[in-house]
Amino acid sequence: MKILRTRSEVKSALAPYRKEGKTIGLVPTMGALHEGHLSLVEKSKSNSDITISSIYVNPTQFNNPKDLEKYPRPVEKDLKLLEDNGVDFVFLPDDGEMYPSETRLKFDFADLEKVLEGEFRPGHFNGVGIVVSKLFHIIQPDHAYFGQKDLQQVAVIKRLVNDLSFGVEIITVDTMREKDGLAMSSRNIRLDDRDRLVATILYRCLTFAKDELLAGRDWFETKEKVTRRFLDEPKARLEYFELVKADTMEKVTAITTGETFAICTAAFIKEVRLIDNLLIID
Repeated sequence: MKILRTRSEVKSALAPYRKEGKTIGLVPTMGALHEGHLSLVEKSKSNSDITISSIYVNPTQFNNPKDLEKYPRPVEKDLKLLEDNGVDFVFLPDDGEMYPSETRLKFDFADLEKVLEGEFRPGHFNGVGIVVSKLFHIIQPDHAYFGQKDLQQVAVIKRLVNDLSFGVEIITVDTMREKDGLAMSSRNIRLDDRDRLVATILYRCLTFAKDELLAGRDWFETKEKVTRRFLDEPKARLEYFELVKADTMEKVTAITTGETFAICTAAFIKEVRLIDNLLIID
C-alpha cells in the first residue's frame, strides 16, 4: 500500500493503471475506521481493479467547531487497517493541499438540504459537495463507495454527480451494525459503556416504527410513541424522526406500494450526535 499526500502524487501513481484500462474505486473516509468502512473497501476490491481510500477530516462540513475538534483521528491505526484489508493507495492530504485558498463556491442542493441533516446542520452539505467534488477531480475514480447509514449524503452526492456530469458510478453499501443493532460509526468510540447501551434506542425505535408501518399503523401515532420512548430516556435527546422517500428525502406520512421509503433519525446520547435509518420496501 502506498500513501499519497498531494494531487501530483495521485496523478502519477494512478496514470499507469488508467493507461492499462484498469478501473479505479474510491472509498472516501474521514478516518476513525470501523467495519463499516472496511465493508466499502471489500466492495471496492470485488468490483474495481484498483482501490484507493482517502482519509481527510473535512472542516467545511462541520457546522459545530467543537464537533470538529473532538473528531477522532487515529491515523496510524487507520493506515494499518487499510493495508491489512488490501487497499492499494491511501490519499492522505492536509488542509493546505485540499484548500490551498478559500473556497467561495456555494452549492445549493435545493430540497435535499432543507430537511433532516440539512435542516439541523446548515452548511453541512455545501461542505460535503465541495470536498467530494475535489476528491472526484483529484482521483477521477470510476466507482465511489458510500454507506447507507449516511442516506441523505448519498442522495446529495448522486445529485452532484448527475447535475455536474461526473464520470463516476456511486455505489451504496448496506449499513454495518453491531450485534445489538447500533449502526457502526466513528462517533461511537466517544461513548462510554453506559451511554453505548443507551445508544441502541435509535435502532430499537427504527425497527419498532418499521414494524408498525408494515402492519398498517398510522405514522403520526407511531412517531408519538417513539417520541415518548426518548422522553423516558434521560441520556437521549431526539432531534428528528421522519418518514421520507429514500431517493429524494421528501417527508411523507404513509408508505405506498412500488416505492422505497426510509425512516431517518438523529439523536444526541449526552453530547454525542448519532444518525441512523432503515429502508422500507413495501
